[in-house]
Amino acid sequence: MPLVMKTSQEDLAMFFKDWQIRILHRLWNISPDGANSRSVWANVNKCLQGSISRTSVIIYLNHMVDEALLTYTETISIGGRQRVYYMKYGETELKQHMAKLIISKLLNEYPEATRKALLNLDV
Repeated sequence: MPLVMKTSQEDLAMFFKDWQIRILHRLWNISPDGANSRSVWANVNKCLQGSISRTSVIIYLNHMVDEALLTYTETISIGGRQRVYYMKYGETELKQHMAKLIISKLLNEYPEATRKALLNLDV
């Protein structure tokens, strides 16, 4: 799943759904300790009153690993292998990383137009 930017939204909601933002905040709040999918799922469902499946949480966590936004370690327990997920970036660093990804992609795809647009920003 590629990252998708919704320009009609603000802040982290430009890239993530509400429940996904809750996951990010949960992992930031417990950093540097990580969390397994069960504890992340339980926390998100507590906040959202049980509206997201554990499978969705696992798929999202693994997607974030694939996007290099999370890291993980694997442990072996009675139930088998278990991933413990960690944030790779703090909130500010994540936002900078995402901005860099977007600007780099735009510079690769539309170099001249992107440079002109960056020079003419009203910030």
